[in-house]
Amino acid sequence: MIKPQSVPRQVLNLAFAGPIIPVLNDAIEKEYREVLSRPKFHLPADLIEDVVQTFRQKGLYVNAETLDVAFSDPKDVVFFEVVMETRKNEDAWLVPGNAKHFPTVPFVVTPRQMLDIILRDQEHLS
Repeated sequence: MIKPQSVPRQVLNLAFAGPIIPVLNDAIEKEYREVLSRPKFHLPADLIEDVVQTFRQKGLYVNAETLDVAFSDPKDVVFFEVVMETRKNEDAWLVPGNAKHFPTVPFVVTPRQMLDIILRDQEHLS
């Protein structure tokens, strides 16, 4: 989000305007708000609120089953749980800031891999 031309920003733009539907829950929304509010990012409060509200409007809120999994950062578990719950009914990917913190599974992808998936899917529709 910080760097306008970055690959993560491109993924965020697709989540806000197009083919990516963010999946989240209240805990994830709270985590986004807390992270974006960190002083090191220098983001204005109204921008943070706009981002959170856009997630609310565009996102799919999921009540995920609690999973018995261990992560180095316990706050990461909820992201995995929401994606696992969503995957019960449809394709879903987890696009973390650092994929090394998550299990090595095909649906945990880097922002670049997510862009490639979207581009591939759009080509198949053409």
